[in-house]
Amino acid sequence: MQTIEVKIEAFGAIERLLPKALSFEFAHHQSVKDVLQQIVTLYPESSNAMEKCACAIGEDIVTRQMTLNSSCTLVLLSPVAGG
Repeated sequence: MQTIEVKIEAFGAIERLLPKALSFEFAHHQSVKDVLQQIVTLYPESSNAMEKCACAIGEDIVTRQMTLNSSCTLVLLSPVAGG
């Protein structure tokens, strides 16, 4: 079975909850939501932040339902308050 590597980059409040270098190997066709669930399983203190964060790959914001078909870097962005 072929796997893909998903590297995690976190910014804002989430960055303080996760290790600096974080990556996972997944089977093809996992969703962004699956990746977030894996992070919460390993780092339960990040649960609230994962529920509220935005996710991006490259310059594009992606949905949690998006299927990952190739290795990538998933960027986690903390919600920003204020104006």
